[in-house]
Amino acid sequence: MASVMEDPTLERHFKGHKDAVTCADFNPNRKQLASGSADKSLMIWNLAPKARAFRYVGHQDIITGLQFSPSGNLVATSSKDRTVRLWTPSMKGESTVFKAHTAAVRSVAFSHDGQRLVTASDDKSVKVWSVHRQCFVYSLNQHTNWVRCARFSPDGRLIASCGDDRTVRLWDTSTKHCINCFTDYGESATFVGFNSSGTCIASSGVDSSLKLWDLRTNKLIQHYQVHSAGINSFSFHPSNNYLISGSSDGTVKILDLLEGRLIYTLHGHKGAVITVAFSRAGDLFASGGADGQVLMWRTNFDTKSYRDILQQHSHRSTPDPPPHLTDIHPRVPHLHHPQPTAIQVSPAVADTQSTDPHVIELGQSVHSNTLLNGRTHLTPTQAANSHNYNGLLARHVTTSRVEGWTEDERTGRACATAWSQTGAGEGGRGRRKEEERGQVHPLEVLSGHPSSLDSTLRHIVQQLDILTQTVSVLEERLSLTEDKLKECLLHQSKIFKDVRSSEERSRRESEDTDG
Repeated sequence: MASVMEDPTLERHFKGHKDAVTCADFNPNRKQLASGSADKSLMIWNLAPKARAFRYVGHQDIITGLQFSPSGNLVATSSKDRTVRLWTPSMKGESTVFKAHTAAVRSVAFSHDGQRLVTASDDKSVKVWSVHRQCFVYSLNQHTNWVRCARFSPDGRLIASCGDDRTVRLWDTSTKHCINCFTDYGESATFVGFNSSGTCIASSGVDSSLKLWDLRTNKLIQHYQVHSAGINSFSFHPSNNYLISGSSDGTVKILDLLEGRLIYTLHGHKGAVITVAFSRAGDLFASGGADGQVLMWRTNFDTKSYRDILQQHSHRSTPDPPPHLTDIHPRVPHLHHPQPTAIQVSPAVADTQSTDPHVIELGQSVHSNTLLNGRTHLTPTQAANSHNYNGLLARHVTTSRVEGWTEDERTGRACATAWSQTGAGEGGRGRRKEEERGQVHPLEVLSGHPSSLDSTLRHIVQQLDILTQTVSVLEERLSLTEDKLKECLLHQSKIFKDVRSSEERSRRESEDTDG
């Protein structure tokens, strides 16, 4: 099968991170690729040749996960700093902070309608958030150790999660109950994901295994053991025919799920491969590693048509009917060991598109629903413009209210318009001229709050953080109390039954004696 396909090719590499690349995702608009790193920064790479890249800072620790929203206008990131951030990938560099976890957050993912986020954390919980209301909604608390990854099903009715308790759990989002638990792992489960049809989930482990489960039968249908070290990430091709995986053994593997075998081994990273991701169309895939590089590959191996696949499966020696593309075959568990026939691909060219892009540094934003950063110092020129800015801001807010905009739109557009008219920021016209000359400067964010108000707001935010953590602890205790209460009720019910049966027995014995 591999002989009739073209090999995947390395198209570009992106260098800009100062530490290991831990996560990556393609924008659905096909124009951008995002990556997160142990250097605490989020990078947005434009796929057009010679386009500039953007670096967003704000997290205080390693970024562990990221994902574009289905519309592509937002990026969610998770971090070991216990927070989740929702970024607007623009020159403003704004982000909203979500805070309810009490330990490192390991992953973040959008629901397919873009309305919810699901996160996994070292506090042993899976949490669901509202994107529109920008708030925490509910927790799922049956894991007994760190939770490494959580994902929504395509229809949003299920959540899959996995972690260091060596389990993969399935949750019903309507009842908030765990409806299934797979416990076949000898070591920690590192990653979990649904295929595009939602009929199957895959999970990987520190023990270098990758397993596929059919959710219609709740059975293990495929088991691959093709890596020589733990698997850190994987991604389904949109057709469900292929799956790529990245491992600490330094390789990217490509599996043919219809044939049930390894078809490619890609060598491009120096060190562990920490993240892999297909684009939404499946024509590209990216890999990121401990070497700080992001590699972008062209998917040339998915060239077979539906008719070719049906014809291929019509020659199967088994009596099974030809499968639909969304079916996973074979239907019984198979353990796949590394095969010497797998094609080894080493990149012959580092970059066919462009030199390393110019990187624009974007500073930390003050826009947050739970956190306001420290006060910003104004230059003399900016201070002189402050009075004009406040007056223009008030006028634009009033105008936008009349035009029927929402509060967020009113504030955002008013700030942007007033700021541009005062010539502030980086010197108004001067900044535009510098951008035209190609010069790059950090984006400065100014705050008009007086110091006393700033201090009061920070105090309020601190109190809210304490309340949020308290609520999280109470929620877990209530959950434990509920479980204990259920046990007590069951025990009490059993005692009542025993008493009734004992009384009935005594009554019958008494009747027999009288008789």
